[in-house]
Amino acid sequence: MRKIIHVDCDCFYAAIEMRDDPRLRGRPLAVGGDPGRRGVVATCNYEARAYGVRSAMASGYAKKLCPDLLIVPPRMAVYREVSDAIQAIFSDYTPLIQPLSLDEAYLDVSDSQACRGSATLIAQTIRQRVQAAQHITVSAGVAPNKFLAKIASDWNKPDGLKVILPDEVEAFVEKLPVERLHGVGKVTATRLKNLGIDVCGELLPWRKQDLVREFGSFGERLWHLARGIDDRPVVVESKRQSVSVENTYDQDLPDLNACLDALPALLETLAQRLGRLGDQYRISKPFIKLKFSDFTQTTLEQAGAPVSPDGYRELCSRAFARGGRPVRLIGVGVRLDNAHAPLGEQLTLF
Repeated sequence: MRKIIHVDCDCFYAAIEMRDDPRLRGRPLAVGGDPGRRGVVATCNYEARAYGVRSAMASGYAKKLCPDLLIVPPRMAVYREVSDAIQAIFSDYTPLIQPLSLDEAYLDVSDSQACRGSATLIAQTIRQRVQAAQHITVSAGVAPNKFLAKIASDWNKPDGLKVILPDEVEAFVEKLPVERLHGVGKVTATRLKNLGIDVCGELLPWRKQDLVREFGSFGERLWHLARGIDDRPVVVESKRQSVSVENTYDQDLPDLNACLDALPALLETLAQRLGRLGDQYRISKPFIKLKFSDFTQTTLEQAGAPVSPDGYRELCSRAFARGGRPVRLIGVGVRLDNAHAPLGEQLTLF
């Protein structure tokens, strides 16, 4: 039986900004891009969330929801420094740590002898130490698997702790709304509700094959989650699947030629990011993403396509033909394979 902790910092970027400038406390605050330059909210505090502001929301729309919203630019170097310090606290309790981002991670403390082997006490101690050292709060969830630990960490936010003991799993999951399940978005939640399924307990009579027929491969995942089953281990060394860079333009790029003219700057940044990778990867295939002025988007990738400026120009031309409208965002990247061959052996891009 695993003991898994999911630790999630509360409105991480905004919390650090309020910590470093007390004048920002108590007012709606977001960290993100300039509303006048098509910026996006990275995170916001709870005062802003009361107005409906959310992460990944366009900054301009966030300002419409909350006219008094203050949006400050991100300070990524500071956030990384705080994240590293929090990760160091985690390592005092277990070597099995899987960071998901700067502000959240899974910890497997099944074999930890700290705090008398109690996952609950470990989670409490971590929260106290982060508060004392960094003056920000974190929420934590403790459960027998990753799926439940992540749900639990969000249960009593902010500054909360939720523990789901093994003998509580069945009763907890049975009453869990289906929209709380990882992977269930608005579309899937609507389909489930149309079938009369509002909570996980109502999924239990369904056979696995019937869920697969109704929801495809995700149906099998639904069958397991409805029973609180999640055998995924905490993965310490996660392998990158891709490297990419994208840019949202202040003014829509009006045509294909304008998109092609924008590629060199993106490819230069992509080359810099690839240069920071180790030699355990090799390039599998290039890809390009275009988001059009109507917010529809398309991604095109092709195995065997040349990883070169000309190769990206060809991908861009084909992707643009799918929409044929002005473009607000371009992303370029490569898919990666784990391999012993150094990445540089296949890198013909630059």
